[in-house]
Parts: sequence; structure tokens; C-alpha cells
Amino acid sequence: MTNTESASGSPQSSHNSHAAPVGAAAKAAPHPSGDQPFFDPVAYGNGPNDSVTDTTENAAITKHSIVIGGRKIAYTATAGHLVTVDSSSSQPNAKMFYVAFTEDNQKEEARPVTFFYNGGPGSSSVFVLLGSFAPRRIKTAMPSFTPPAPYSLEDNPDSLLDKSDLVFINPIGTGYSAAIAPNKNRDFWGVDQDATSIKQFIKRFLTKNNRWNSPKFLYGESYGTARSCVLAYMLHEDGVDLNGVTLQSSILDYTQSGNPVGALPTAAADAWYHKKLGVAPTPTDLGAFAEEVAQFSRTDYLAALRKVPATDNATVEKLSEYTGIDKATLLAWSLDIAAYDSRGNSLFLTTLLKSKGLALGEYDGRVTAVDTGIAGKINPNSGGNDPTMTAVTGVYTTMWNVYLNEQLLYTSNSSFTDLNDQAFQYWDFSHIDPTGAQKGVDAKGNVILYTAGDLAAVMALNVDLKVLSANGFYDFVTPFYQTVLDLQHMPLVSPQVRLNLSARFYPSGHMVYLDGGSRTVLKADLAKMYDAAVADPAALSRVRALQARRAS
Repeated sequence: MTNTESASGSPQSSHNSHAAPVGAAAKAAPHPSGDQPFFDPVAYGNGPNDSVTDTTENAAITKHSIVIGGRKIAYTATAGHLVTVDSSSSQPNAKMFYVAFTEDNQKEEARPVTFFYNGGPGSSSVFVLLGSFAPRRIKTAMPSFTPPAPYSLEDNPDSLLDKSDLVFINPIGTGYSAAIAPNKNRDFWGVDQDATSIKQFIKRFLTKNNRWNSPKFLYGESYGTARSCVLAYMLHEDGVDLNGVTLQSSILDYTQSGNPVGALPTAAADAWYHKKLGVAPTPTDLGAFAEEVAQFSRTDYLAALRKVPATDNATVEKLSEYTGIDKATLLAWSLDIAAYDSRGNSLFLTTLLKSKGLALGEYDGRVTAVDTGIAGKINPNSGGNDPTMTAVTGVYTTMWNVYLNEQLLYTSNSSFTDLNDQAFQYWDFSHIDPTGAQKGVDAKGNVILYTAGDLAAVMALNVDLKVLSANGFYDFVTPFYQTVLDLQHMPLVSPQVRLNLSARFYPSGHMVYLDGGSRTVLKADLAKMYDAAVADPAALSRVRALQARRAS
């Protein structure tokens, strides 16, 4: 998940401060239940030049159980740190905070492990942890505003714990993760630097927990999908071959950010939801309607955009019917349905329901909020004016503190950094792809990050790697049809290998899992992918043999 999007799909807000003395962490007295609480006195700064000197790997450990699909699962929750090392010197370079949920009494070879992270850059994993497939989840009123406390946290019947152990990673500068001196947080704030640090974390986790021979999966959201493409290839090059990757709400080609052709089907889905279509009769099947608009978008609409300022009245009329925006306004926008004003407001999202004084959420177009008076004057880049974020921020902040401190028994004097705008501010978008080409920034410093090539490379090298692309129909941040175009155009030639790639679409937004029905269907799609990845003994043997060759 991201907060306010720039052109890169990146968060621009931060909740940061810390006030605690640096010192060696110490375990608390034994808990009556047998759990192991942990208070961490180390001060984890989230600024670009911050670091810590502590190199301990302590954690709070608690025992739990949950019933999923009629099966009772006993599991252990671990919240704490692992220390990563520089790959060349083997010296400690970072302390990374994570939360892991592992089923008890399982065999290494038979039990998959999945590594989760959000995006940003600069986002902790709290959003995917509390919202998606961990054993516990928050309750929201999405797409409505979730009223103030008291909030609820409940067992998650859609948890993925019945299929895999789950590890939620907080990149450096987020959560309680920080560089170890003499390194600084900013040393890890870049495409390749970040992926390298996550790679080192995964290798440390596999070693510490004897999981090298377990089936391995990645789950990334938003910028986390770009991270997954780079990371998957880096892991392969380091002898760690994956069985599956889930790309949720993808941004794989930054040159296409703001592409109106990719955005139009999402705008049409928003108009459909809010009953603003000019189409008669009103479509009843959103998926079929979205495909109809996609066909128009890649043909007549694309041709019309190329002719502007000359226009074809029939095409403009059809565009008006699909979006609910009158023809005069569309012409004033030069037909660009993805255009923004000088303050960063999406023209479409602030116009569709303007007569009602409402704006649509960029992350989830079903969500609306007052867009008049002072509310309409808040800087959208602050993260405080997107309706979707406003609807869920309160419940996330409160219940994360409740869950981590009171149920997982990890406490700290440091402030937990859920979103760090400093990381994005200092982020190095340079990226050397598998061919050795620079795919990060151009000569003028513009972001041109392209990571679909990394995904294509690792899929071609590891022909058993399963990839699931999960997308929300109402996500205007990373539009679902743009993801389709990016995946269609990525340089993966083999039709046979492409069979390992599947795309699914859900009536939800950027954080697909916050919609209850969509979360349940996505869980079922994930279960199918996991079963396909681990139920084929020949494929498993090929992945392990490939890993063994790379490690030798």
C-alpha cells in the first residue's frame, strides 16, 4: 500500500519521531502463559542519516491458534529483529524488524514460507499485515468511513496460514528497522539497495529458522511489486529460487504512469459504481463492461488522443458515456481522463461527483469524501485529503498498537514508522536490469523505472515460477488495465512460460483485501496458485535443483 501518490505511486507522508535511550535490549521476566514478551529500548531513528549500534536479534514470542477452513492451526508469532550483513564483508549493516507467523510442528520441506511487504517507497508492512492474510485482521467499514474507536480485531478466516508460514518485512527506515553504524538509513534507500537488503533479510531468515529447503513465495503490494521483480531476480542470482510471486496492485513500468489508455477502464468502473454512466441499458457485469471499455481504450480512444486537438465527435460521445463526464469538460481536458490539476488533484476524481460536493478516492473509487470548504483546500500530497486513506487510517493506527503491544507482546519506546516520506524524498531510482541496462532514471533525472524485464528474466530462468497478478477495478493509483498492458508487453517470449502468469481482478481498490468479498476470492486464487506450485513434485524438484546449482 502507498499513501499519497506521486508520479511513481509513492507515499508522501510520515509518522515519525523517537525518544528512547540507546541501550542493549533485554528480555522481560517470564510470562505466566509461557509467552515471551519483549521490551526493546533501542532508539530506531527513521531519518536519512540515522543508524543504531545494537546488533542483537531479540523478539517477542507468543503462542496462538486459529481455525481456517475447519482445521485448527496452532501457530507461533515472532515479532522482533534480524541482523543483515554486507554481502562482501559479512559485517552487520542493518537491523530489520519483522513479524512472522509459523505453524507449529511442520517439516521444512513440506511447509511453504511467504515474505510480505508493502510499497512506497517508504511504507512499513503494517497495512498488508493487518488487512490481508495474517491470522488476525482489522474490521473496517469499507467503502464507508470507519468510525472512531473502539475498533475491532478478529481472527481472519481468509488467512493464508493454512497454506504457508507468513513473514512481514519492514524495509529499513520503516517500522523499527534501521541501518547499523557506520551505515546510514539512506544507504538502503534505492531500488537495487533496497532489494539487496530484503534479499539479505530473507537469506538470514532461512538460515536462522532452518527453512532453506522450504517452498518460497513473495507477496508485494504497489511499489512492492517493482521490488518483487528486482528481488526475485536477485534471489535467483544468489541461489535462492522461488516457487511463486504475487503482484498486488502493480507498477512495473513508470513510463506509463498516468497513461490515460490504461486509466480509462478504471474511470469507467468508478462511473459505473456511482451510477453516472451514460450507457443504456446499464451494464450488470462489471468484468464484461471493463473489457468492453478496454477494447475501446486501446483502439478508438488511443487514436483520438493522438489526434488532439482535432476530435471525432462519435469517440468523444462514447468517452462521455463511459466516464459520466460531459463532452465540453472532456474537450477542456484534451480527452485526458488521467490528467491532474496544478495542485495534484485528479480531474476525473474531483469532477465526477462535484455536483454533490464529493471527491472519489484515488486508492478506491467507491470511497467518497467532502470536497468543499476547507476539506477541498488540503494539500492532496500530504496524504490527508484522499478519501480512501481517511476512511481507514484511524483503525490501522490504533489496532496496530493494540495488536503489537498487547497481543504480540512487543513494546518499544521508539515511534513505529508506518510511512516515511523521507525515504521517498531520498530514494535512488537508478536500477541496473538483468541485461546490464540502466532502467531507473533518464539523463534529465526523470524516473523511468522499468522492472517488468526483471520479472521476465527470472520467469525465463526459473520456468516453474508461478506469478499471480491481483488488481482492483477501482484502483486509480495503479490501474488494472495498465498492469495488463505492462504484462503483455514485457519481454517474455515463451508461450509455455507465460502459462505460469495469471491475472485476476476484484471489485475493490488498491488495497484489494480491505473489501471482504474480494479478500475471500483473492484467498481462493492464492490457494490455487500455492497448490499448483507445491503439488507438482517434478516442478518442486526442478526448483530445488536449480537452487542447488546456483548455490554451488
